[in-house]
Amino acid sequence: MTQAPARALPLLPLLFFMAVFFGSGIYYSLQGTEFAFYQIKAPVVAMAAIVLACVLARQALGRSVERLLAGIGHPNIILMCLVFLLAGAFASVSESIGSVDATVQFGLRIIPSDWVLPALFLIAAFIATAMGTSMGTIAATAPIAAGFAQATGLPLPLAVGAVVGGAMFGDNLSMISDTTIASTRSQGVSLKDKFRVNIWIALPAALVTVAVLVMLGGGDHEVQAEPLQPWLVLPYLLVFALALSGLHVLGVLIIGIAVAGVTGMVQGADYGLAQVNGAVYSGFESMFEIMLLSMLIGGLSQLMTDQGGTRWLIERIHGLTRWLKLPLQRAGEVGIALLVVVANVFVANNTVAIVLTGEMARDIAEDHGVDLRRSASVLDIFSCVVQGLIPYGAQVLLACSIAGLSPLALIGAIHYCWALAVAGVIAIVINRPRLAGMGGGVSGARVGVDDE
Repeated sequence: MTQAPARALPLLPLLFFMAVFFGSGIYYSLQGTEFAFYQIKAPVVAMAAIVLACVLARQALGRSVERLLAGIGHPNIILMCLVFLLAGAFASVSESIGSVDATVQFGLRIIPSDWVLPALFLIAAFIATAMGTSMGTIAATAPIAAGFAQATGLPLPLAVGAVVGGAMFGDNLSMISDTTIASTRSQGVSLKDKFRVNIWIALPAALVTVAVLVMLGGGDHEVQAEPLQPWLVLPYLLVFALALSGLHVLGVLIIGIAVAGVTGMVQGADYGLAQVNGAVYSGFESMFEIMLLSMLIGGLSQLMTDQGGTRWLIERIHGLTRWLKLPLQRAGEVGIALLVVVANVFVANNTVAIVLTGEMARDIAEDHGVDLRRSASVLDIFSCVVQGLIPYGAQVLLACSIAGLSPLALIGAIHYCWALAVAGVIAIVINRPRLAGMGGGVSGARVGVDDE
């Protein structure tokens, strides 16, 4: 297909999508509506943006539909949707058998109770890493954080902020997180390689966070733990181990669902195949919106790319990076970070922001000699930073609704996201970490693409 000249107009549907999200969120915020930025359903707005893109294409409708379907049916999009479904099923089955509560109790047994804030951070980090969802982690642990704060006299924002920070840490690193899946698939790299880059940036930020929480926290109240059921932690431990082993993510999730279901049937007489089936389908339903949105955004991205919109945006970012007078690779990483930050501010969803900017980020990486493993990491890290700090993001709103806090009072206490932002900038400036094969641009980045 002949490459279209770079033009700004094809980006109008994307700007429309973002403006509707942002504008509606502001409107409902002023009305005092809870979860104001989630009142307008994203897939509906995406469909309207697709119609606008087809109008702007100035070609036969049949041709536009053909290109739309090509974007929707891209292998990366289809795989992403399958993983979303299975990740939702695993989280749902695990929660239905009591694995979340058991994991929390397990954490309470191994971490000294006087380290309340670090304990909350570490428990949330472990659960989110195993579950692959920050929302599920916050829903499970924010009530516990509120109880700990009341029992120990700690400031409530500190306790809840520790939970949100731990949830964002785990969501950023988890092998089955939708952000990990979206960033690795859009850049064409393996889960293991992205994890190996991310850990060297996220772990120092986490250690700094723990140190800060140790200095700020502590309590003299003995937290009473409930009876421990260690076998219920097995599904999470198994999924984490299998993911690190390099097994394909679909295999990891299918095995995790099966083990969680069997564990539930063995430990509960009233938990059978019907309950497993219901939990699996409930998990499917929970992922419907993000799955549908990913497909529609994939099609919209294809239409914008065909019409030259993506190329125009990349050229503008090239101009900005040249103006900054940075080395080529660092300039590319700054451009990728700016892309996902701006998108996330508008759509208030880190996964959607990555899906929106993934193809553009890959083009920038290829043009600037950025290893695709690093571009995947930059996408995930900076979307995580923004998502954990915007007062209208789902994670902050959920935590605040559970604890009865103002979002503006909470975001200053989410120390991990602030530390991660600093760590991400430092990683770009010093060009670290560097894996074997890095520095060679795209060819080095494609090592291990098929060994997920």
